[in-house]
Amino acid sequence: MYDKRSTPDEALAAVEAEERQLREKGHLKIFFGYASGVGKTYAMLKAAHIAKRRGIDVVVGYLEPHNRPQTIKLARGLERLKTLDISYQGVELHELDLDEALARRPQLMLVDELAHTNTPGCRHKKRYQDVEELLEAGIDVYTTLNVQHVESLNDIVASTTGVLVHERIPDRIFDDADKIELIDIEPEDLLKRLSEGRVYRPDQAERAMGHFFSQSNLVALREMAMRRTADHMNQKAKRARRGGSYFTDEHILACITSSTANQKVIRMASHLASAFHADFSAVVVEDVLGKDINTEQLQANTKLAEQLGAHVSQISGSDISKQVLEFARFSSVSKIIVGKERNRWHANIRTSLPRRLLKTAPDIDLVIVAEEKAPARREPRVAHVEELLSWKDAGITAGLLICATLVGFIFQQAGFSVANIITVYILAVLAIAVTAGSRWYSFIASALSVLAFNFFFTEPFFSLQAYDGSYPVTFIIMFAAAFITSTVAGKLKIQEKASTKKAYETSIMLNTTRQLQQAKNEDDILTMSAAQIVRLFGKSVILYSVSEGQLSAPRLFIVDASAGEGALEVPLRASGSSFELNTSREALSYRFTVDSEETKVLTRCLSEKGRAVAEWVFKNNRHAGAGTGTLNEAECLYLSIRGIDTVCGVIGIVLEHDHFSADQNNLCLAILNECGLVIERNLLRKKEALALSKAKSEELRANLMQSVSHDLRTPLTAIAGNASMLLKNRVVLDTQQYEKLCLDIYDDSMWLTNLTENLLAITRMGTGAIHIDFTPEVVVDVINEALAHVDRRSLEHNVEVAPIDEYLMARMDSRLIIQVIINLVNNAIEYTPRGSHIMVSAIGQSSFVEISVADDGPGIPDAEKLKIFDMFYTSGFADRHRGSGFGLFLCKCIVEAHGGTIKVEDNVPSGSVFVCTLPRQEGTIDR
Repeated sequence: MYDKRSTPDEALAAVEAEERQLREKGHLKIFFGYASGVGKTYAMLKAAHIAKRRGIDVVVGYLEPHNRPQTIKLARGLERLKTLDISYQGVELHELDLDEALARRPQLMLVDELAHTNTPGCRHKKRYQDVEELLEAGIDVYTTLNVQHVESLNDIVASTTGVLVHERIPDRIFDDADKIELIDIEPEDLLKRLSEGRVYRPDQAERAMGHFFSQSNLVALREMAMRRTADHMNQKAKRARRGGSYFTDEHILACITSSTANQKVIRMASHLASAFHADFSAVVVEDVLGKDINTEQLQANTKLAEQLGAHVSQISGSDISKQVLEFARFSSVSKIIVGKERNRWHANIRTSLPRRLLKTAPDIDLVIVAEEKAPARREPRVAHVEELLSWKDAGITAGLLICATLVGFIFQQAGFSVANIITVYILAVLAIAVTAGSRWYSFIASALSVLAFNFFFTEPFFSLQAYDGSYPVTFIIMFAAAFITSTVAGKLKIQEKASTKKAYETSIMLNTTRQLQQAKNEDDILTMSAAQIVRLFGKSVILYSVSEGQLSAPRLFIVDASAGEGALEVPLRASGSSFELNTSREALSYRFTVDSEETKVLTRCLSEKGRAVAEWVFKNNRHAGAGTGTLNEAECLYLSIRGIDTVCGVIGIVLEHDHFSADQNNLCLAILNECGLVIERNLLRKKEALALSKAKSEELRANLMQSVSHDLRTPLTAIAGNASMLLKNRVVLDTQQYEKLCLDIYDDSMWLTNLTENLLAITRMGTGAIHIDFTPEVVVDVINEALAHVDRRSLEHNVEVAPIDEYLMARMDSRLIIQVIINLVNNAIEYTPRGSHIMVSAIGQSSFVEISVADDGPGIPDAEKLKIFDMFYTSGFADRHRGSGFGLFLCKCIVEAHGGTIKVEDNVPSGSVFVCTLPRQEGTIDR
């Protein structure tokens, strides 16, 4: 009885199943309630005890110390991890020890308070990010959450209860949870628990019931929790019916501004996208006219949109409504969500954004969200004061106005009308608008030009009075013309800068694509991508490539000012487990000094801590570092270079205290994603070539076995039969019969020997394992050596060697060429009758040596000459002659590997001649 062995397909399926199991994410169950005290933690602990009784490995990762006796009692009997103790502002705080949880790696882990904000010093900013990493590691998680902590419901909760909740989770965490269990009790029962001190201490409970925990608030929160749970169940059912994905023709677009109230717009858009199962996008329109922007708030709004699942883009333009509509139509947006203007006067004029969108986009639904009445607090614009104090721009303004005044005097002396002088001043204001750095100089120049014209060129001269009653109208028209002209020029100047920036970014992207397509290997691809990011953003970059499943040593790329803002790779030297800049290099002396602040920053980024962040990004395939919610104390933004299924490297962009805008982030991700796809495509090509090579080898092996199986059986049977006859009849056999049987055994064994040699040679040629050792060889010596090993039946033919120049030499591997000559001569012996003449000759040409094997047999038909060198091909004489069909194929492989050619021609008057060429070797030899 033999054990059943699995087939290759079954083994491959088993391996793939095991890999899927290792890659499978953990499952998330949320115990959901409408307020503290409904029993979420208690229900979670009860479920954990049930799971433990079923044999599941359960560990309490973190349990909020509620000081509730029943909850504390129920937590007993469950394994509990030690907390991570962090001292913050003189207070000892306790957090989930994520590294300890990952090292313990249970089947199920309990993590209380999903929306909790971690203490500074933890890996992640939010606890839900800790839970995400646990799920990525394949650990199931039980957790608790209240309805007021769901991001999209924050505004509704705030307007209902009057309390703004700061700890929130993105809706995607709730929506992607595998199970939501609603923990519900009547509001009256919850109030009773509060009054009995079972939720908070008596003094805290009394304050809570007077504010957040009022009867009306609890009823409203309970309704929200029930609706949100029902929405989750409805989405899950629809997703199951539709095979795991939704088909939708709805696309929601939210307009992001720097207003604090804009967060309500973003949440409303997210809520609508969830309700309609629609795609969710958000757009940041950069105000190129230089209006005040709260940059910090704009970044916060952008991050909120990203957390809620929006694809954020950034566009530039002077006409905001036009840019939004162009983006909406290009992206097939069905609904635009925009905030209502807070300024009543601005909201009523025809240029307000909602009015222009309503007027110009009748085919797109517009949802106007009422923002808060309180205006957003703006940071003071110190930049305007600095611009007004610019001596350069002030000098340009004064100089151009003085020149305009001098030209006006010349025109006045020449008798030109005052209209020409007004035109000169308008031209000066236009020049100021183009050259000055701030639009305020245009406004000042417009006013000064009117005053100068009035002072110098209207009667009474050198006075600000005017006798003519029409002059005030002239002054107003002149000021308006100058100001409008300068404003238009300023817009064109700013638009030109924006267009130049976009054109530069586009050229970088096109150049990146072209260079990546031309890259030869993975190292070139990564180097080009890092250099392009340096050029595009003007930031230093640290590159970690992947080697054998691990991150390799870092490589540093900096901005090379001497090369027109190009990229320069800086040599590094190891310093323990970290790396340092090799500042001794002379080419870098203009850029770095040993004690410079930039050198210190880069050295910290290259330290062991920086590599630890890169390792985390490589392992989890998520971004981290500066500007993110994970390990945000780092001075670099670390991004993974990912293909479809694998991480091909990690790149760190040195930001220090800067942050990427949405547009910059999208450009950077586009470059890295394209880099990852090119690398993965190259890897797939290598794997495909390897698989094709293996398939060819398998096909060769199968064809060889199929071809030689019959040919091997015949001589082996003959050898066995003749040997058996010799053993049984050695007394009866006479000398002639005995010799014949021995010769037959010898011939068959020699045929098998030649066949085996050819098989081994073909196998080596097919796998590339054969090594060709080129050496100068005397051709006549090689031919004589080959003829000494040809078939014994050569005695039945006339095998001759034509006169050959004894000094004729060729570059060859003699053992392989001997095999070629043996095969050609044996082939002629096999397919020609006894007594035939076989002539071996060699002649020297200008750059090659021509070796020929000719016979006067029946010849080869023209139709077979094209196929005779193919593997496994046997001629029409195969029924009368023993042939395997790869002797000549082997000759072709060997000769072509030497850089020569082989062919077959007709021999006159009859027979065939095989001609092969080899590279000639010039020189002399000693005899």
